[in-house]
Amino acid sequence: MAESDSPADLRSIEMPACTHVPVPYEGPAYEDVLSMRREFLTPALLTYYQQPLMIVEGHMQWLFDHTGRRYLDGLAGIVTVSVGHCHPKVVDAIREQSERLQHATTIYLHPNIAEYGKRLAGTFPAGSGLGVHYFTNSGSEANELAMLMARVHTGNHEIIALRNAYHGMTNEAMGLCGLHTWKQNYASGFGIKHARFPDRYRGPHGYDDPEAGARYAEEVIDLISYGTTGAIAGFIAEPIQGVGGTCELPDGFLPPVYDAVRAAGGLCISDEVQTGFGRTGSAFWGFENHGVVPDIVTMAKGIGNGIPLACCTTRAEIAESMTDRIHFNTFGGNPVSMAAAMATMDVLLEERVQERAARIGAHLRAGLDDLQSRHDVLGDVRGRGLMLGLEFVEDRDSKRPAPSIATMVVERSRELGLLLGKGGLHGNVIRLKPPMCWTEEDCEFACAVLDRCLDEADSA
Repeated sequence: MAESDSPADLRSIEMPACTHVPVPYEGPAYEDVLSMRREFLTPALLTYYQQPLMIVEGHMQWLFDHTGRRYLDGLAGIVTVSVGHCHPKVVDAIREQSERLQHATTIYLHPNIAEYGKRLAGTFPAGSGLGVHYFTNSGSEANELAMLMARVHTGNHEIIALRNAYHGMTNEAMGLCGLHTWKQNYASGFGIKHARFPDRYRGPHGYDDPEAGARYAEEVIDLISYGTTGAIAGFIAEPIQGVGGTCELPDGFLPPVYDAVRAAGGLCISDEVQTGFGRTGSAFWGFENHGVVPDIVTMAKGIGNGIPLACCTTRAEIAESMTDRIHFNTFGGNPVSMAAAMATMDVLLEERVQERAARIGAHLRAGLDDLQSRHDVLGDVRGRGLMLGLEFVEDRDSKRPAPSIATMVVERSRELGLLLGKGGLHGNVIRLKPPMCWTEEDCEFACAVLDRCLDEADSA
């Protein structure tokens, strides 16, 4: 189906203009691709949508399927694309480096990894000491490395994480996630303890409690005192839980937690895989919104605008501890990935993407707040910048989760040309985390689509 052949109900909602013309798709038929995937790829791979979507091209905030139909991307490849799909500057950097040298391990010198390391260090708060980097291929690997680093440096073993978190899909990283998001039927990683997430929507201390952050912090402090040996290796948290439902840590939570962790001999780790690189709008790194400085920062996804690249950053004295271990990564920091990262950083700074995330995010949030005021099934709108979440409930008094409504909205939005994510412990949260090149017109289209979906939910 070509874009001009979109359903009639889509034409009643004006989609923002796009001058990009996709290349006609000439690959295997949709049915053949689906058949090959089912036969030759692991059945554990999941797909969104009842009828899986086959995306074959992207341009900035737009994605195109095999028929040429255009979609507005509201998930950014699960927050992977920071400055836009196939941003010309990033594509040119990848192409140029690929033509010259595609691979060189860290056993050789190469300017890209050294130059980018220097630039990345400049994004952290002055005087923080954060500036020694270990480049990896994925956020899962970066978080595993952060755990190892904390244990080696402190000589302690236990690590505290928050329930409902997502820190990756390797074995140890899934241990950080615990049983609460992925519901594995085996014990989480040995030496990992989980504290309750400070959820101001569903927890005992709500948005109306100015001391909510400090009250939730007491639970972590009690866990350190009574649920561990009292000597811990570290504490890890996302400033805004992504997969867990776009839940932001409350003000006043991290400072006392960080103090208690350090008093117990541990290091503080901030997982910035989804919150980093200006996405919150109010800061380049999510932890900066809470007045703290971690000892270790992990990042991925947006660092290279979607190319496989991640990083674990720390201070020099902590990094020095790792010289007692062999750390070697064949692909981490390869020239092509680093060229993409360098170009992405150029775009982030030259196009003032953080400021844009704040401005466009505020416009989008205003539209979502209006939807909440008119639709009772939309129980909570939360987040910061261009990292926003919508939690659906059966009724606002009981706050009973409504995953069926969230699923309907995701499916119906796709039919209307908007791609969204879904998450939360109960699968009842829609995640809006678009490429940070969205415009005000894109926000208005997204809200119009959501309004249509919620009207249909209200009348069902």
